[in-house]
Parts: sequence; structure tokens; C-alpha cells
Amino acid sequence: MSKRFLTVGSLLREEELLKYKDEIRKRDDITYPFYDDLKGYKEAEDKSVADVVKSQKDHNLAQISDGEHSKSLWHLDFVWGLNGAERYIADTGYLFRDKGNEGVYETRKDIGIKFVSKINGKNHPFIDHFKRLKEEAGDAQIKQCIPSPSQIYGGESLFGGLKGGYYEGKEEDFEKDLIESYKDFLKEFKEVGGEIIQFDDCIWEIFSDDNKNSPISKGSEKPSEEIALKFIDINNEVIDYGHELGLKVYTHNCRGNYQSRSASDGTYESIAHLFLEKQNYDRFYLEWDDERAGSIEALQAFKDRDVEVVLGLLSSKTNTIDDKERVLDLLEKASKIIDKDRLYLSHQCGFASCDEGNELTVDEQWAKIDQGQEIAKEFWGE
Repeated sequence: MSKRFLTVGSLLREEELLKYKDEIRKRDDITYPFYDDLKGYKEAEDKSVADVVKSQKDHNLAQISDGEHSKSLWHLDFVWGLNGAERYIADTGYLFRDKGNEGVYETRKDIGIKFVSKINGKNHPFIDHFKRLKEEAGDAQIKQCIPSPSQIYGGESLFGGLKGGYYEGKEEDFEKDLIESYKDFLKEFKEVGGEIIQFDDCIWEIFSDDNKNSPISKGSEKPSEEIALKFIDINNEVIDYGHELGLKVYTHNCRGNYQSRSASDGTYESIAHLFLEKQNYDRFYLEWDDERAGSIEALQAFKDRDVEVVLGLLSSKTNTIDDKERVLDLLEKASKIIDKDRLYLSHQCGFASCDEGNELTVDEQWAKIDQGQEIAKEFWGE
């Protein structure tokens, strides 16, 4: 085991669980978390989480999640679990770039959110999910992954998600209630033994000057820096509250991850003065698996900050092991900017941000994880 290799969080689902997940994505007559609507689903999910926790232990991972097997999509399940929010099947899915950057790939369509009343985060189903993980993990270090507050605020406020619902024309109320909903959740998370919360976020790149492809924004112009600062303020208010509770608060950033496809460009250099310098996270999981992220020199934003950085130099999108020499070279370059003891290695994203997962087998996934551990062991010697 190398303590310096970490996973972002999500892992491929086995076929038995996917039978239920495939049913969920087709139906809008069911209510999150769907256990009462689908006989046997809760039991299948319990077993899948137990199995994936055991697999992480067997592969000696330093930090364990539930593989996100409790979710259908990396971000929306959390919102569906808020009181006052409802799920529906939309007319279209998200728009990703197809393989080889040729054309547009449309995702699943059960991505709709409607706010039907004032939202709050009390008694969230994720609390039970975490308690289950804690029981299965035993003494292992564990984390819970949820979307960042600004991911949800931005996704709904910028792209018309508030229309036709309780918050139409009440964007300030939505902002306030969303922040309080996160605080509700974090308070209960801490009360049941939570120690590490990870806010996942793929919205930063819409502010990049060099983002030439962001179909998620449907061709709209780059939002202003004023909006970026609002997103940062929203996140920091929740992060700071998490710190007051005694939580470690991490973030993971990527440019989209759906069935081995991506959504956007945008280098870290172009947004470092905002999202790297100004957010109060304890640890940043960043993606550097290809040229879209730009130069590793963007890490200069952390040079004088007491934060940890997880370098996503490996790819969860491919079914082959990665170029070890490239990874070692970038680790060496990164260590000349940030102290080696503040760096970690990971894949750029999880292996299954949504149920469908990336296009590789479970065995190939674990082979890639094992390779990551070996590279980390070689570089850090631990």
C-alpha cells in the first residue's frame, strides 16, 4: 500500500446493481431514494457497497468511499435528497464531446431537478449511506463525496434550472436556502461520525479564457469574474462552517467524465487566481491526465498555502495502464513547486461518475489502481 495514492471516489458498479440502476433511469414515477419503489433494490445496493468496500481494503487503499454505488449520478442524487426538491426526466441529457472530439454525445436524461418548496438538508438519505459505509469500513479512513454548493447553485441559476419552480425569480432566496441546506447536512454528518467531506465540482472551467469547448454551457458566453467570485463565496461559507464543526473539507475538480467522454477544456492557469487561490479547502484533487489542464506551473497558486494537492495524472477513462515515465516526470516537476509531503497521486476522476461508468472492466479498473499505488510507492517510498 502507498499512503500517497488516493482514489477520487467512484468505482465501477457490478451487473446485479446495474439492473436496478438501469430501471431507475427510465422512470419518473419513482421517488428518491427509490427503495420503496423497487423491490430488492436496497438489498442489492447494501451488498454492492459491502463488496466494493471489501475490494478497496483488499487493494490496500489508504482512504475508502462507498464507490458512490449509492448514487445514480455524481451530483444530482444529493439534490434529489434535499427536502423541497424533486427529480424528473428531462427532454435532453447533458452534452458531452464524443470520442475523438468528433461530434456531441448526449447523456442519460433523468437529470431534471424541480424545486417545489423551500429546501433544507435535514434527514438527508446520504446520512444513512454514510452510516452504512462507516459500519462496513471499520477502522479504515473514509470520506463522503457530494457536489460543491456552487456546482448546484451555478448549474441551476446559470442554465435555467429555477424556471417554473418555487425559486423562479428568487435567486437570492435560493442561494441563502442552498447554503443553509448544506449546513444542515454537514451538522448531521458530523453528528454521525463524519470527518472528511469532499465537494466535487466541474463548473470552474466555464470561467476559463482558453475553454474552446464547453457544451454544458450550450454555447453561452463565459460568465463574468463577478459570478466566479460569488461561486467562491458560496463555497467558502460552507467550507468555513465545515471547519467550525471540525471537518476536513476537500474538493475534486474535473472537466466532465461520462462513459470515458469529457465535456470541456480550460487550463488551470486561466482560473488559478480564482478557484485555486481563493477557496478554503484543505485538499484539492485536480486533473492533469492530458493537455487540457495546461502546465503544471499552475500549482504556483498553492506555493505559499498550507493545503494538500492530489495530482490526477492518471486516466480513469482508458482501459490500459498509464505512461509511468510521464507521471513520474510530472510528479518531479510538481515537487519543485510544492513540498513533496503535501502532494498525492490519483486518477483524474472516478471510474464511474454515473452508473454507466467509464469504458473499462472492473479488472482493468483495479489494475490501473494497483499501478497508481506502485508509482506512488516508487516516487515517495511510502
